[in-house]
Order: sequence, then structure tokens, then C-alpha cells
Amino acid sequence: MTAQATRDAPRAPSSPDRALALYWGDDAYGLEEATAKFRARMAEALGEPPERWRIRGDAGPATTVLAQLTERLATGSMFGAGTLAVVTGIGPLVRRGVDRDAFLGLFSQMAPGHGLLVIEETDAGKREAPHKTVTDAIAAAGGEIRRFQAPSAGGLSAWIEHRARDRGITLGPGAAKELATRVGGFVTENDVDRRRQGQIAAMELDKLALYRPSTAVSQDDIRALVNEAVPGSIWGFTDAVGMRRTDRAVELLELLLGTTPEPVLLAVLHRRVRELLEIADRLESGETPGSLVRTMKLNPYRAEQLVRQARQWRPSELERALDGLVEVDATVKGAPGMPIGDAQHRLAFVLWVAEQGAAPGAG
Repeated sequence: MTAQATRDAPRAPSSPDRALALYWGDDAYGLEEATAKFRARMAEALGEPPERWRIRGDAGPATTVLAQLTERLATGSMFGAGTLAVVTGIGPLVRRGVDRDAFLGLFSQMAPGHGLLVIEETDAGKREAPHKTVTDAIAAAGGEIRRFQAPSAGGLSAWIEHRARDRGITLGPGAAKELATRVGGFVTENDVDRRRQGQIAAMELDKLALYRPSTAVSQDDIRALVNEAVPGSIWGFTDAVGMRRTDRAVELLELLLGTTPEPVLLAVLHRRVRELLEIADRLESGETPGSLVRTMKLNPYRAEQLVRQARQWRPSELERALDGLVEVDATVKGAPGMPIGDAQHRLAFVLWVAEQGAAPGAG
């Protein structure tokens, strides 16, 4: 069964003993919302809402977790409605053949009134549902397979407008775009993690509804009440450094320093400067930009971007940039004679970025 798009209408469970589904994708908000709706459909079929029981596949040894699932789902409920087991991270449960067989066997063992919902958060680029054997088995058992994809860059405005209408919130002109901007909807770098953007936007909508319960929410309201939560992008940061766009590089650096280990930042900066130095040397020796695709095994688009960046520098400037990274590395590692403390580490990075962007080379 092919994974369906997020907007496809979900099927209600055909009967109380057929409440089975796998939801997957990179939209954490959509997955949580769909879980609530799945439980509501079970409640409609059963006459009352089932107990929602969450369990992770790595909550213990696979045999223990499978035993807990079997105990809860294979035994009928004596009082009240049944149980909806929401299982996340099933990888450990399906790694070994014997465990996988036990997990798949649950689909036919579930007592009436119970349900099993598998939730798998994936990376944005993943096109196929995870765990094909499990996906196929759920589909064969009549279960539902759905993908929930986070809004792409620029698509968050329409997503916010739709969620606002669902909540009965009126947004004034430009308000949706302003909120999308503040939570990072217009950041275009490919490595940005968009899984939580929907959750952040939805929480901000709920807060704005309390502030403006009967009038339209304006752009000024959003500017006053919503803090910027633009996600950091490592590749966007290194591209800004390469183009010597100091303001943008420092802006992204501030975001990344709170979430990215300092050694990782040093590694990607060192690699980028070395790439630019090698490209500058090759161009100076007579290679053409087009030949770099073959000689350096680069993607054509990436080669074009790196050539543009390399032309912003003189080779001597790139060599000084590498020397400067050695000093930043010594500060981060607490070498003798270097300043100590997180604030000093942050300052060392910021000063390095500022120094490299101060004197662009000949274009």
C-alpha cells in the first residue's frame, strides 16, 4: 500500500477490533493531532474513549516491551473502553526476526476494543514509509498508512491560516506571514529541522487567541508577543561565512551555538575553509569551474556555489582563516593560556567570523 499524503481523508476503523495504523513523517504537530483524531474515531465506534497508552520500542529489552504490548492488547477489557497503544520508535522491536514476528502477530491477536497506532518520526527527505515489512503487514490487515509532511519553506503561512480557521481565530493582513517568518518558515537551507515548527506555530496561535479573543490578530500583535525562533542551519552558516556575509553568519552562529556542539562547528568551518582554499588554488593554476565537478567529485550546483565563495577570498586570507580556527579550537579545548568559559568560547567564534568578513578579497 502506498503511503498517503497528509491531506488525504483518514478512514475510520472498520470495527472496534480493526483499530490499526502507522503514521509517519517529519511533522510532529501533524502526527500528534492525527493521534488525537484516531482516538476520537475509536471513541465514536466504542461509545467512550479508550485509554491512551504510550510506549517506546526502546523502553526496555524487545522481549519485555513485546510482552507488555501483548498483555495489554491481547486481553479484553473488563470495564470501560479498551486501550489505544501508541508505539514510537519500533526499530528495536523488529530488528530480530523472532521479535518482528511477535510484533506482527499482535495485529491478529488484539482483543475487541483495543487499538495499535505506530508513530515514526522521520527525516524530511524520506519518501517511503519506514519498516516496509511492518507497513505492508498493517496495510494487509486493513490498517491505515499515512504520511505527515512538515510545511516546506514558504508553505507555513498557508498552514497557519488553515489552523487559525480551525480554531476560530481571525488573522489580519500579513499576520500569517509574520508568524511564519518568526518561527523560521522562510529559511530555505535544506538542513533545517522543521519537525517542531508546526508545534511552535500552533502554540503561538493559542496564545494569540487569548490576547485577541474577539478581534483580528494583527502583524503588530505578533511582533509584540511572538519571540523569533528561526532554526539554525549549519550549511547556511558556512555558506554565509564563505560569501563573507558577516551579519548573516553571526545571526546563524548565535542560533547554532545553543544547539550544536562546538567541535562540530569547528569541523564544518575547517572543512569549508579548506575546500575554498583548494578551489582557489585550482582556479589559480588554470582549472575551469566546470572541471571541478570531475576533479573534486562535486555536485554541479555545489561546485558553482563554492566557486562563487572562493572568489570572495585571496588564498592568503583563507590561510589566515585556518590559523584563526586553530586559536578558536584551543579556546574551546581550554588550552593553557586561553580564556575559559562558555562566554569566551562564544566570543572566540564571533570574533573569528567578524575578522574573516572584514576585508573581502578581489572578486
